[in-house]
Amino acid sequence: MGIEAALPTDSILTTQFHRVSNWARRSSVWPMPFATACCGIELMATACSRFDLARFGAEVMRFSPRQSDLMIVAGRVSIKTLPVLQRIYMQMAEPKWVISMGACASTGGVFDTYAVVQGVDQFIPVDVYVPGCPPRPEMLIEGIMAIQKIIDNENLPRDPDGKRLPLQIAVQPNFQPAPQPVDVSIGAS
Repeated sequence: MGIEAALPTDSILTTQFHRVSNWARRSSVWPMPFATACCGIELMATACSRFDLARFGAEVMRFSPRQSDLMIVAGRVSIKTLPVLQRIYMQMAEPKWVISMGACASTGGVFDTYAVVQGVDQFIPVDVYVPGCPPRPEMLIEGIMAIQKIIDNENLPRDPDGKRLPLQIAVQPNFQPAPQPVDVSIGAS
């Protein structure tokens, strides 16, 4: 038995409504994947049993923007797909958050061409940037946890018109590269 056994039968439990709603919102983030390249594979890996995104209440990947509150842009976005991305973002319910996953979504990556958007933050507000090419699933989970902390603290900045401003948080890389082998030099004999 849990808390029911510890409470008397005629007691009343009180709390603030916004705390309960923030707890429910934080514990049930529904991502909308917008995966166009190799970052999409890492996004899929976060839902597998090894990384288990379900621990954080975000396992319900929704492919309908009206049922989503977190958009994960994973991979490069071309000029032709940009209107689709913007339309999906506009159809999402408020409050909504955006994660820019990987170098291509954040800055265009190695695709410095006229056909690839050089950062989705120029067209939709981005809350969390997850670095890497492609980033590890642990990094994406840290990005989702950063958004959950923001939801808990109700730190949603707004402009004078009441529209929510992007948070623009950069997740710090947690990967430590292994030391490189010692240089081999050929000496004169």
